[in-house]
Amino acid sequence: MRFGVWVEPEMISRDSNLFQSHPDWCLQVEERRMSESRNQLILDLANPEVCNYVYDSMDKLLSGAEIDYIKWDMNRNMTEAYSVKLNKDQKNETSHRYMLGLYNLLEKLTTKHKNVLFESCSGGGGRFDAGMLYYMPQVWTSDNTDAIERLKIQYGTSLIYPAITMGAHVSAIPNHQVYRITDLKFRTDVAMAGNFGYELDLSHSTKDELENIKVHIKNYKKWRSIIQFGDLYRIQSGSKENINAWQYMSIDQSEVLLFLIKKLAIAQENFLRIKFFGLDEKSLYKTDKGEIFGGDELMYAGIDIPELKGDFKSHIIHLEKLNSF
Repeated sequence: MRFGVWVEPEMISRDSNLFQSHPDWCLQVEERRMSESRNQLILDLANPEVCNYVYDSMDKLLSGAEIDYIKWDMNRNMTEAYSVKLNKDQKNETSHRYMLGLYNLLEKLTTKHKNVLFESCSGGGGRFDAGMLYYMPQVWTSDNTDAIERLKIQYGTSLIYPAITMGAHVSAIPNHQVYRITDLKFRTDVAMAGNFGYELDLSHSTKDELENIKVHIKNYKKWRSIIQFGDLYRIQSGSKENINAWQYMSIDQSEVLLFLIKKLAIAQENFLRIKFFGLDEKSLYKTDKGEIFGGDELMYAGIDIPELKGDFKSHIIHLEKLNSF
C-alpha cells in the first residue's frame, strides 16, 4: 500500500488567506462579479507569479512527506477567462496562456519529483488529451463509473488512447450516477479494460465479496501487462450493441485475453460463439481450463461461450500459445 493525495491546486476559495492577500490572482474581468462554482474561483495561471506560488506550494507538499501519487483535479468550468496581468490586446489569449502556464508548472514539478505518479482529472475525463498525458501518464476517464455506461466511454477513449492511460474503477452499487445495480464480477470485468482500481468502502463488502476481490486483483496483476501494453482488437463494440467483445494480445504474441460482455438477456443470445483475431494459424492455444485449440480454429470457427443467463453478464477467456503444428 502506498500513499497518495488528491489536490486541486488551480482552485481557490474566497475564505482563503491567499484570496484575501491577492484577489487579483483569480481569473476575472475588471469591475465585474467573479462567479463561483463548487464554492471555488480559478487561479490565473496565465500569471507567472501565480504559477510560481502554486509550484512552491506543491513542491513543499511533495518534499515534506513520502507521497507516491498525486491526483490533480480541476473540477469547474472556466468563467471570466480573463487575466488582470495581461494587457488589453492579450486578454483574448488568456485561456491559451493559462494552459502554457500549467504546462510549465507541471514540467518543473514532474522533473523534480520523478518518482511521483501524477494522474490528471478534470470533471472526469475533461482533460484527456496528449498535452496532459505528457506530464501525467494516466487520466481519470470519467466520473461516471456505471459499468454499462463505461462500455461506451472506454470504447470511445480506446480509439485514441491505450488502456494504460484510462483510469477504470469498480465502484459501489447502486451506482452513484445512474443508480444501476450490477454484480461485482460484471463491474470488475468492465473495469479491467483500463488502469484497474477500486473506489468503494471495503468495510461494507461481504466476506464473499472480499474473497472475490482478492482473486480479481490477483488476476489483474497476472494479466495487466497484456492489457496495458498489448494490442487491442475490437471484436464487437459500441453503445448500440448488446454484446460487447474485445481482445488483447501480448507484445510477444504468446498470450491472448478476450472479454465478452452481455448487457441484457435476449433469448437467442444465451448461447454465443466468439471468434478471435490475429492468432497464428499454425500454432496451438491452451485455455486456463486446459482445452487446446488450433489458431485457425479459434479465428475461423470460433469458440463456444458458456451460457450467460440473465442481464449484465461477462466472461473472460485467457489463451496461452503453445507450439506450431
